[in-house]
Amino acid sequence: MSDVHAARRERLRDRCAAAGTAAALVSHPANVRYLTGCAPSGAVLLVGPGEQDALVRPRPAAGDLDGGRPPEDVRTVVLPTSDGDPVVAAAGLVRDQRGGTLAVEEHHLTVARHRAIGSVAPGLVLSDLGGAVEQLRVVKDEQEIASLRIAAELADQALGELLESILVGRTERHLALELERRLVDHGAEGPAFPTCVGTGPHSGAARHAPTDRRVEEGDFLTVRLGACYRGYRCEVGRTFVVGASPADWQIELYELVFAAQRAGREALIPGVACRDVDHAARRVLAAAGYGEAVGEVTGHGVGLEIDEDPRLSPAAMGKLNACVPVTVEPGVHLPGRGGVRIDDTLVVRPPTDGGPELLTITTKELLAL
Repeated sequence: MSDVHAARRERLRDRCAAAGTAAALVSHPANVRYLTGCAPSGAVLLVGPGEQDALVRPRPAAGDLDGGRPPEDVRTVVLPTSDGDPVVAAAGLVRDQRGGTLAVEEHHLTVARHRAIGSVAPGLVLSDLGGAVEQLRVVKDEQEIASLRIAAELADQALGELLESILVGRTERHLALELERRLVDHGAEGPAFPTCVGTGPHSGAARHAPTDRRVEEGDFLTVRLGACYRGYRCEVGRTFVVGASPADWQIELYELVFAAQRAGREALIPGVACRDVDHAARRVLAAAGYGEAVGEVTGHGVGLEIDEDPRLSPAAMGKLNACVPVTVEPGVHLPGRGGVRIDDTLVVRPPTDGGPELLTITTKELLAL
């Protein structure tokens, strides 16, 4: 993997050279991990100038997790105290190596840290690195996809086991905690994001924090969870009916959301506009009169973060490339009544390779649990 990380840093170095910047300071933890394979707490990565890139980190405090070791071609600079600022120290290294320009991740740095760089290296010309590393991260290599595939398997396992247990009478919060425990038991580093469990009137909500509401017979139950494996995060979401045969309105709404989700999945073709994928899913729901009940996005990229580019929304720019993992997650939530969400993680593949690769395989049949 050290060769892989070196190649990624070289691509970033080429971008900096094309922009006339001598060095780049990467401070966003996911970006540091992408370029080095490790992310010690508080560490930043200095890519150029000089012969060797440098990982600058504070001295670990007692009990801190190490976060992994960088490749041999990246030197580690450990600050003398645990409260030192690696950003300021890295700027000092650029100054000492007579670098005149430095690109920083302005979307991640605080104003105070930005000013501190100016105070320690007043002659240094700062520019914005922008989302350069995030753009490099969009298309995944097969090793990254393999990690996502395992993360999806772990999430499917945890969800499948929950469906075999007794649900009536248990709280949303209890079910969410049990799912997260099962993820870790099966080998995940942890949940990819806070697990969402919504029952009855909470079902189908895009961002619902579990409460102490207990599961009742006849409820819609929506579960949305993900696993983190080797830093890579996936997402799966399903909706079920608890303890009874589904009511007619539940069957009708479920089949509608399922049709929208299938339309979104089938639209995942390399070269398609991101907004067209969103439109494929959204128009099914809008045609049935639920356009106002659909969220701002019907999917998004996943990887080292659970919410990455590209976005699948009406205003999304750009087109999908092959080997880009995305979610397709349309849903309808009816206030006071509940709703349906169906989420999958897939990898965009060309039709000659069989089309989009489905990573999350838990059944999408409307089950009565």
